[in-house]
Amino acid sequence: SILLSTELPERQQIGGDKSRDSVMRSAEMDEKGFSNDRYVYLFDEVAFAERNVGGSWDAVRGLLGGKGANLGRMASEGLPVPYGFTVTTEACLDYLKQDSMSEQVWISVLEALREVETRMGKKFGADVDPLLVSCRSGAKFSMPGMMDTLLNTGLTDANVVSLAKATNARFAYDSYRRLIQGFGAIVMGVDDDLFEEQLKNYKAMAGYKSDLDMTVDDWKAIVVIFRTILKEQTGSDLPQNPLVQMKMAITAVFSSWNSERARAYRDATGIPHELGTACNIQSMVFGNMGDTSCTGVAFTRNPSTGENRMFGDFLPNAQGEDVVAGIRSCFDVHELKGGFAQAYEELLQVGNRLEQVFRNMQDIEFTVQEGKLFMLQTRDGKRTARAQVRIAKDMVRDGLISKEEAVKRVQTGDVDVLLMPQLDEREMEQARSKSLMLARGVNASPGGAVGQVVLDSKKAEELQSQGKDVILVRQFTKPDDVPGFFASKGVLTAEGGATSHAAVVARQFGIPCICSASTIIIDMEKRCFTTAQGTVVREGDVISLNASAGEVFQGPISTVDANFDRERDLQTILDWGDEISAKIYTRNNKEMRGLKVLSNGDSGMDSAKARAFGAVGIGLCRTEHMFFGSERLPLMRKFILSQDAKQRTAALDDLLPIQTADFEAIYRAMSGFPVIIRLLDPPLHEFLPDRDSLVRSVAKMGVSSNGLR
Repeated sequence: SILLSTELPERQQIGGDKSRDSVMRSAEMDEKGFSNDRYVYLFDEVAFAERNVGGSWDAVRGLLGGKGANLGRMASEGLPVPYGFTVTTEACLDYLKQDSMSEQVWISVLEALREVETRMGKKFGADVDPLLVSCRSGAKFSMPGMMDTLLNTGLTDANVVSLAKATNARFAYDSYRRLIQGFGAIVMGVDDDLFEEQLKNYKAMAGYKSDLDMTVDDWKAIVVIFRTILKEQTGSDLPQNPLVQMKMAITAVFSSWNSERARAYRDATGIPHELGTACNIQSMVFGNMGDTSCTGVAFTRNPSTGENRMFGDFLPNAQGEDVVAGIRSCFDVHELKGGFAQAYEELLQVGNRLEQVFRNMQDIEFTVQEGKLFMLQTRDGKRTARAQVRIAKDMVRDGLISKEEAVKRVQTGDVDVLLMPQLDEREMEQARSKSLMLARGVNASPGGAVGQVVLDSKKAEELQSQGKDVILVRQFTKPDDVPGFFASKGVLTAEGGATSHAAVVARQFGIPCICSASTIIIDMEKRCFTTAQGTVVREGDVISLNASAGEVFQGPISTVDANFDRERDLQTILDWGDEISAKIYTRNNKEMRGLKVLSNGDSGMDSAKARAFGAVGIGLCRTEHMFFGSERLPLMRKFILSQDAKQRTAALDDLLPIQTADFEAIYRAMSGFPVIIRLLDPPLHEFLPDRDSLVRSVAKMGVSSNGLR
């Protein structure tokens, strides 16, 4: 049942068999009057939550989700966090199991909401000066953009009028249309493109270039248009009871845990499906209240390179979804010091403090409302492999983490990415000279990629299943595009900045990505895009991305192997790994060295590369592999098919200097380290062709059938 008041309900209001007293009496109460067996925690109760789960911060993250736990930690550090509370992952799992929100959970939500109202001095959804909230998902492990967030919850026809009179009418109706659009798409399942298309058409007819050109009358008109879409698609209007909005928003957030895109993301990242998501109810602060307000997303260090300098975007007079969605071109976060100098300096200080607290590079969302900075969330930032290595190394230098922690943070996949091929520099220079560079954009996720252009995620999946390499090209990406990311070699978007959805997801998965290539015009009907020079690139045409520099080229460009010698930061991390593994420990009363890494190696080149990568010996030298080369294989076949000792000796005489030279090169590369050799025991099928070809070949050689046998 939906409760129509934040007053704690009587039995008849709930419509169930348990009153508040009977619900709460079954559990022990804490000093604030809240149950210890709880589904809801206020932000400043993170220490209490930690105590309830046995003192484990990992368990706190499992209960409150990463976002809720970190909001609590920021609040406990005295940082400027808008007040709120977290509905736990246990409540989510209970909802998913029962397909409804339990009475106990809802009562707990109302209790916490009453506390927030007291703290903020406002009434949720009141007709005058209303408290408005955001409803944000937040699982234990960060899943950027995979689940749902609803802003401005609590706005109604009545209080939007008073909000317009009390603040800024344009801001009020802009906020209202956002609620209608978000509620329609997230809660009621309306295709978000229907709203975006109507807004796009309205601006085009009015001759507007961006949302900033929209007036209060324009936003009022959009409110009417959006409500019409809502009614046509669902038969319902936006609920005018604020508590109905909140309850439906919370259940929508919980349901988004099992959305197709969220499940695909968890499959790709190995996140368990049984964890559930928390829902964070947070007092709204507004970045769209005029020229003294803005919103942004920033990383405390560069997530592409690892440079120790804040990196991010912001938009003046906007809400956070505008930055993440990439529907407007953003400003570099350091340009804040122009119009928001005080907030900029405070943001830098907060970023440094967060790194001290969490001992990791942070991805933060912030809003400046009429000059005052507010922190909306923080989490460990997704980053490229190169950034991961550099940040780990630098944080050891800065005393934030140990060498052991740094080595643990760098995964084998990070090493693989750093050794992946890049686009050939010579061919790129030739392409530039021939005017084959189609566009430039933001180098959101580095690397090189070559493939056929596809304009939607389903097409990307279809062609990838046929073994074809594709580049996903979109105006901007949404969470529903994630399956297309996994199917693509690279991603190119016309809009969005370095902190857009496309950039964040691509960096996490090591997918080369270029954003904000604003000179390309995508035509979905004709399935092509056009460049500023007038070049038409159709779906299926091949393009190449030099994502490290933000360059898009027409046609294929070859790739070249990475240069390990240049990877100084990686070599430092690997050296630390050797140092740690080399420590002496005692086992069965004997002192022993830790783990050693030896390599397979059958040639001097292999052995030299193994040493460069840190191997301390050759664990297996397979001598039969020394004879696979095009010049050596005929000599080996001659030895195998020799008819007598004389022929065999002659064949061996030809092979001996070759093998001797190989061993000399191996020993030189491994000077001072062991080489373990497997003596020649050749499986004949690896040296000889199939039987029919063999019979024909040896017949030409004059070998008798007896000799062949």
